[in-house]
Amino acid sequence: MKFINHQSVVNHMKSRLVVNLLSKYIFFVATMFGLLVLGVLLYRIFTQGLGYLDFQFLQSLPSRKPEQAGVYAALIGTVWLMAVVAPVSLLLGVGTAIYLEEYAKPNRLTDFIKVNISNLAGVPSIVFGLLGLTVFVRALALGTSVLAAGLTMSLLVLPVIIVASQEAIRAVPKELREASYGMGATKWQTIVRIVLPASIPGILTGGILALSRAIGETAPLVVLGLPLFLAFLPNSLLDMMTVLPMQIYNWTGRPQAEFHALAAAGIIVLLVLLIFMNSIAVLIRNKFQKRY
Repeated sequence: MKFINHQSVVNHMKSRLVVNLLSKYIFFVATMFGLLVLGVLLYRIFTQGLGYLDFQFLQSLPSRKPEQAGVYAALIGTVWLMAVVAPVSLLLGVGTAIYLEEYAKPNRLTDFIKVNISNLAGVPSIVFGLLGLTVFVRALALGTSVLAAGLTMSLLVLPVIIVASQEAIRAVPKELREASYGMGATKWQTIVRIVLPASIPGILTGGILALSRAIGETAPLVVLGLPLFLAFLPNSLLDMMTVLPMQIYNWTGRPQAEFHALAAAGIIVLLVLLIFMNSIAVLIRNKFQKRY
């Protein structure tokens, strides 16, 4: 029987406690530092922007005069953008997830596709902007239109929606599928009546979070060449437009301090929009999520 040195055991336990305590304080300091930076940024944004945030700011078109400038064109452009991104990305994303999880045979090709879709979710957004510039703006001659921007942003969030939908569909217990097959239902009837209703909370939550990312992205739209200053509203999918991130980017590049304050007010509007969408995702998850 091997002799155990109790003193070495005690010293080892003490060293582990010291390491654990040190790690705890390091993680605490890191967390506090992140919260401090976030607090400083929010304080600076709200102190600069609240004074310019009113109904006139929300209802006014962009102007070269700070006292007359507003975010109405950018806000409407953001709505137009989401009107393209939401149906395109959700339909393609959920359809792809259903095929990969329910119809595709498990082989090397399917595994290769799944791995590449997961990798695409981590590709920098500017790469999708270059892809959209090459395919939609130049090859398809859509120009800097609502449709070109919407399709580009759909490509950006599509991998995220596919992965989230796959996880939601995969989480549905097999017993539910087997019970449906046992009742004589076909595969498509089982998917429509059993699998999709059970996975809708996860699909919608991931979809809304992905759309929130699309609203806040600027780099792909800059690559597409969307105008920084646009004093009219789009009337169709082929019209030019601008969005909130582009308008904020334009104001931050101006030398006048008043435009910087307008940019802060625009950031507040964008934050409210993002918080609203994320809150919807949380409510959907909490209300409709079921445990099996």
